[in-house]
Amino acid sequence: MLNDFRKDYILDRWVVIATERQRRPVDFIRETATKRRAEGDLCPFCPGNEEKTPPATLVYLQSEEGIVKEKDTNGHRHRKWLIRCVPNLYPAFSPPKKDDLWEEGKAVGYHEVLIESPNHNEHPAEARIPQLTHVINGYIDRLKAFSSTPFVKYVSIFRNHGSEAGASLSHAHSQIIATPIVPTVLTEELSSSMEFHQKHGECVFCEIVGKESKGPRMIWENPEYLAFAPWAAIHPFEFWIIPKTHQASLSNLQQKNVESLAHALKTCLGALRKLLNDPPYNFAFHITPHENTHEPYHWHLEVYPKLTIWAGFEKSTGIHINTMSPERAAEQMKEIIE
Repeated sequence: MLNDFRKDYILDRWVVIATERQRRPVDFIRETATKRRAEGDLCPFCPGNEEKTPPATLVYLQSEEGIVKEKDTNGHRHRKWLIRCVPNLYPAFSPPKKDDLWEEGKAVGYHEVLIESPNHNEHPAEARIPQLTHVINGYIDRLKAFSSTPFVKYVSIFRNHGSEAGASLSHAHSQIIATPIVPTVLTEELSSSMEFHQKHGECVFCEIVGKESKGPRMIWENPEYLAFAPWAAIHPFEFWIIPKTHQASLSNLQQKNVESLAHALKTCLGALRKLLNDPPYNFAFHITPHENTHEPYHWHLEVYPKLTIWAGFEKSTGIHINTMSPERAAEQMKEIIE
């Protein structure tokens, strides 16, 4: 039997689905590299250790009237918080010394950590829905704040889970990086989306939603979101979560949609955790860099389990080999959820 050679929906990227090398889910399970750190054990993100981080740029606090949004000022650190956003101590991008002065070619931007919970191990697969809702609302708040900065062209919201996926601390957290350019992958997606819209008069991602919702790669859905394994997945058990209605950015999500997205995250990441014994993974939101909600681009979340190593062929050619077909991965994920 020949392996499949598949092209991405819109990117000029190819992947070999090596059906002759397919494995069982258990074959991807590895020993955990490091045990989860005990809560409060020198963790700078745990409650009581707020002074170990820079002052928070955003803090969610519970009040009788609901959620209050504050920030740390004048050396004061808020306690009894629900989420905290703090500048990364080792940033990839840093703000200019003056808002109106920056040099072209410099890594100007912002790099923050969103601490997802005061509970050390409250990762999305295990989180309470209200807490996960706070996390998504925090993403949206920082997205809006950074997008209003003149030199910021794109805001990347992502999560590294597990040391093998790049997480240096085990406390539940995400990262947000605002950059002075639109990254290459997003530029290609935007360009292809625009080209498809000009040719067909519709959004290419809306068409993908329609096809995948009825196909063998569909994993799970609720009224607002669809989760599926993409046709040309480059990672074993890679899956996407995408809104069923056309939305270009997270900026204008209504609260009911935020809560629905929290359910989607918990359900799908919970299935991944149970199926593969809490594997390392990365996830990242793909959103339009513009505030035009009618733009022919469709935001989505891509989840990449870190189960294999890209070797010489992948790195030298840009062609990836995936030893687990998306159809089989979707079937396994669906069985776990059901």
